[in-house]
Amino acid sequence: MTSAELLPLGVCHMIGLGAIGSCLGIGHLASKYIESAARQPALMEPLLTKVFLMVGVLDGAFLIASGIGLWFATANPFH
Repeated sequence: MTSAELLPLGVCHMIGLGAIGSCLGIGHLASKYIESAARQPALMEPLLTKVFLMVGVLDGAFLIASGIGLWFATANPFH
């Protein structure tokens, strides 16, 4: 297979694995937040800002990987 034929496969892996990792990370983070809020309800509000910050970082990593993957898909450097 040539490099041009492998490009869509690489882009699919980049976007798909990024989405799976982001979803798993956000789910794990949310479950730990709910668990800690159930143990200590007084810490719910201070922890919520940190949870939103970490969700943004996780989602940002996926969006960057998607952007780079789409850039590779449309650049067509192999012709």
